[in-house]
Amino acid sequence: MTERTIAERTARLAELLALELGPDAVSTDPELVRKVSSDWSKMSPILAEKVPAGRYLADLVVRPSVPEEVPVVLALAYDARVPVTPRGAGTGNYGQLTPFDGGITLDLRGLDHIAVEGDLVRAGAGAKLTAIDIAGRAAGRDIWMFPSTKGSTIGGFLGGGSAGTGTIERGTTGDGWVESLTVAPMDGTGSSFTVHGEETQAYIHAYGVTGVITEAVVRSDPAREWVAMYTALPTYEALVAVHRSLLDLPVLPRLASGDEPALVATLPADVELDPASYSLRVIAEVSTVSEISRRVVAAGGEVVGVLEDYAATDKLSSQSYNHPIYYWQQAVGEPTCFHLETGGTVLWDDPDAVRGVYGPSTRLHLELMGTQPLAMVVADFHSEEQVLAGIPLLEATGLGVHSPHQWYVDRNVELVLETVKRTDPLGLLNPGKLDTSLARPDTRTTIGAR
Repeated sequence: MTERTIAERTARLAELLALELGPDAVSTDPELVRKVSSDWSKMSPILAEKVPAGRYLADLVVRPSVPEEVPVVLALAYDARVPVTPRGAGTGNYGQLTPFDGGITLDLRGLDHIAVEGDLVRAGAGAKLTAIDIAGRAAGRDIWMFPSTKGSTIGGFLGGGSAGTGTIERGTTGDGWVESLTVAPMDGTGSSFTVHGEETQAYIHAYGVTGVITEAVVRSDPAREWVAMYTALPTYEALVAVHRSLLDLPVLPRLASGDEPALVATLPADVELDPASYSLRVIAEVSTVSEISRRVVAAGGEVVGVLEDYAATDKLSSQSYNHPIYYWQQAVGEPTCFHLETGGTVLWDDPDAVRGVYGPSTRLHLELMGTQPLAMVVADFHSEEQVLAGIPLLEATGLGVHSPHQWYVDRNVELVLETVKRTDPLGLLNPGKLDTSLARPDTRTTIGAR
């Protein structure tokens, strides 16, 4: 076995997998292979150079249609010593699904079953958050959170994401949202197991290196009446005054995103935004709209629009977290700028200290957490050295920082390392993503604080 390359071993394995799963479940189509071998890491000018689309390709795409097929694939790949990289919708931004060693890309989108069970929602790893939310709302429930790219799969969001719409009240993916996970290890057993509660932490935001999530059971709340509020404010100080005040509302917003004028001009909003004003966009519970409006006016701003259609809240979500950076890059030509994900009250209290790190081109996109803000710090890109040199300077201002310019597991690392000894003893799951000598830990105090 060892005398063959990974590509040769994968080619031999493809025949066996076609017999086990059916010929439609395996593919070597070059266009499909290229598509599923990359994600949206092109948003990072550093990763766009290091992991451009087409540089690292899988040798085979395998698409299971039911959860029971996943452990079969992993057991056969284990015996053949073929690496496996799990994939959802490919909406991640850090290169986590790059198949550095080739082998199999495991496309999990066929595992898309959804069932609402009281206050819990059971979903296959490949179910999209859009579909899960629709099913939940039809049953009178709100899922706790979903990512800014709502077309992401729940397995991808849990395996690679962190926060999103709903985070203000409910925290991150690792803060109690997950009741249980069904996981297929790559240990040669051909089996799956289910973990509950705190045991799920080893599989959340672990990029699939500890096992392939095949099903998730997550918590939900009674559905509320959400509206999309667009407001304009005259200064950053006015934006901050309203943004931080939202934490004392009787019903917390589902999302509160703020942008400086330079980023406002490229946002694809449902209302006309003033590119000279600071934009604050809120998914608010309907009973709080009048109070938010009062605060905006008191700060010298205006309410641009209140859209009651639930679909309008999804459109507002698509302008949150790192999406404004994407729209900016599309407008000015990518990748001429970069961003870092940060958290801390200095974003409210001393933004000039933050802007001073990368100079006058710096722009801030704000998000709200349960106790303090997050921000995408955006600046013109010159070099990787420039970006890295600024991180300790940002931390010196009091900010926690997460770099979206690496593909390494950077949270709960010790737990992940201990877990893979059992679940992936040969290191065949998503190779290259677990390197403690190169990973830069996520230091944001509002993300991954466990």
